[in-house]
Amino acid sequence: MKRPAVLAAALLFLLPVHSRGEEPEFIRVEEDAKAARLQTGVTRFEKDGAVVDLIGAVHIGDKAYYQDLNKRFADYEVLLFEMIGGEGIKPGDPPVPKVEDQEAPDPLAVIYDQAARALKLVGQVDHIDYHAENFLHADLSASEFSEKLEERGESLLKFMLTLDHSGTQPNPVKFILGAVFGRADLLKLSLIHTLGDAEDQISKLAGDNVIIGDRNIRCLEVLARELGAGRKKVGIFYGAAHYPDMQKRLQEQGFTRTGHEWVTAWNVLKPIRKPATPAGS
Repeated sequence: MKRPAVLAAALLFLLPVHSRGEEPEFIRVEEDAKAARLQTGVTRFEKDGAVVDLIGAVHIGDKAYYQDLNKRFADYEVLLFEMIGGEGIKPGDPPVPKVEDQEAPDPLAVIYDQAARALKLVGQVDHIDYHAENFLHADLSASEFSEKLEERGESLLKFMLTLDHSGTQPNPVKFILGAVFGRADLLKLSLIHTLGDAEDQISKLAGDNVIIGDRNIRCLEVLARELGAGRKKVGIFYGAAHYPDMQKRLQEQGFTRTGHEWVTAWNVLKPIRKPATPAGS
């Protein structure tokens, strides 16, 4: 695929929907004159002496972002992670092969990989240590996911088409210039506010569906099992779009939100503008 086509395909899975204008909780853009930063939240909940952190993720980001997350993950007794079909990943196993090295890579993984290359970012799967001793799969298996989609008559395409994409759209000038001239900085600046508006991107559809609701239910089932086994500090590493629904479910179970911080996933420097030359000089 040519670069513009790859990015267009990636946008089907990366673009958020309209935000309701509330303060962001799990993903935002912080911006000044020098740079724009896409940030994900780390949100703490507590109940009966146990601490649970929701650690937001974006699937492609700066290498330093994933390095920072790997360090954070080491502090948890157990780290629950999302990955449909990832139940076979065990501590000590060889790393997950890169997309280009896989015989039959997942089509969505190919899209993320190509988007990461165009944006000069790196992929989450390639840079998170999923084989760390404290990592525990907390998602549906590939067969469970397919079966549930069929039962409900859902699909990824139908899900994306039901979303409201009336919010911030990519800057067309920066997007075109970045795609044509291979300027990753312009491409990222054209997309960053669109991604940063993702606070409520799937929240109105969360609950009675497979892609968010059923997967969150599975994650919290694993959480309940680990807390029941005596774990006192647990991290959950899921895409930020899962967290409006997951937060609601945790609070309904009696958890109290007690802390929050932001972690920078993209740090995009802005082009330096040269001062205008006075006329006649």
